[in-house]
Amino acid sequence: MVDLVIKNARLVATMDDQRRELAGGWVSVVEGRIDGIGSDDPPHANVVIDASGCLVTPGLINTHHHLYQNLTRAYQDMTNKPLFGWLQSLYPLWKSIDEESIYLSAWVGLAELALSGCTTSTDHLYVHPRNSGDLLSAEIRAALDLGVRFHPTRGSMSLSEKDGGLPPDDVVEDDDEILAACQSAVQRHHDDSWGSMTQIAFAPCSPFSVTEQLLVRTAELAEHLNVRLHTHFAENAEDDEFSIATFGCRPTEYLERTGWASERSWVAHCVMPDADEISRLGSAGVGVAHCPSSNLILSSGIAPVTALRDAGCHVGLGVDGSSSADSGSMWLEARQALLLAKLRDGADAITAREILEMATLGSAACLGRSGELGTLSVGAVADIAVWDQNGIAYAGAVSDPIAAWLRCGPTGARDTIINGRPVVRDGRLVSDATEEMLRAHASASRRIQRLAE
Repeated sequence: MVDLVIKNARLVATMDDQRRELAGGWVSVVEGRIDGIGSDDPPHANVVIDASGCLVTPGLINTHHHLYQNLTRAYQDMTNKPLFGWLQSLYPLWKSIDEESIYLSAWVGLAELALSGCTTSTDHLYVHPRNSGDLLSAEIRAALDLGVRFHPTRGSMSLSEKDGGLPPDDVVEDDDEILAACQSAVQRHHDDSWGSMTQIAFAPCSPFSVTEQLLVRTAELAEHLNVRLHTHFAENAEDDEFSIATFGCRPTEYLERTGWASERSWVAHCVMPDADEISRLGSAGVGVAHCPSSNLILSSGIAPVTALRDAGCHVGLGVDGSSSADSGSMWLEARQALLLAKLRDGADAITAREILEMATLGSAACLGRSGELGTLSVGAVADIAVWDQNGIAYAGAVSDPIAAWLRCGPTGARDTIINGRPVVRDGRLVSDATEEMLRAHASASRRIQRLAE
């Protein structure tokens, strides 16, 4: 007898090597792994989930976020400013974060993601104010408490305003401090075993907030410790102009000369690469976290995701921080990605199935976990989303459950299973701590916003 079986699905979209789609299918789970998939009679199980009228997919994977930013969500409409001005307006608030607020923001943010069918998330935590405590460990504890698979990054900033960077002096660290903290984070938290719940990456914030030497040394340390690299990259026209004026080259050349143009790296946004850069990024195997809603809100542009995919880049999806995108819904980002690719490159540029592939397999590849995450295949982790397609929103959507999933709605997951355990059931968090967390989060948010008044 297996631990869990999900049966009677309208369709199981496996996203396996053959991209099998099984009408009336089932998925079975043993000890947190996929044990079987089929469309015949399912095995007996200790727990049975009836997915009648539902699409079943691998759990969605979020490749870029700033969880702490939900403490300043929709703050005084700061999104009427482009990227650089937006950042400089919000840094005075963010310098007040501490372990408690980071724990609460991570718990709430990861819960929001789970409700949207997300089973694995990264986080780019690059603000580490002096005397703020062990922020990375605080958000890892939140992920473990909630039961969400987590890829936090030890982010950093080393160039303050006095050095020609954007952040204020009291939220930056020196290069040696940063590298020591990165190494410590790997030693304390990184688990590279198959099916692990926590893996660490290194993530200097951006080329305009760290020294060139830090980028070089971080890439060398990541190679030595065999962990991944992440940063913001080619985000908008300001980013391009800064690179040319400061480094004498376009962003991709800067990535190459600092040792970041490799399969170990995935970059956030990548809105402004030219045709030559797209080719070079693809040849190097650099992954891309596509963040469509944030790119729209900050007027950064529309990333060339179809060209990046064609060039060989792994392209995944990211919700970005909750002070720009504001909604931490992977379903919403998937839908936005579909619409924007069609707007940019034509009605036939991309399909709903290719978007689902980006949100699962593409994202898993960005995190270096192909074959393990993002697929319903025997031996892969049991991270599964069940999407209810009954009711008014789906009336008439009888021909294609995957197209219906993305084109109808809005929707969240009915059930989100992570490591074989339910985190969301019937559209609600399983945890009984939700109301307590929301009250504490509201208090922390008000405190941080009052300090900026």
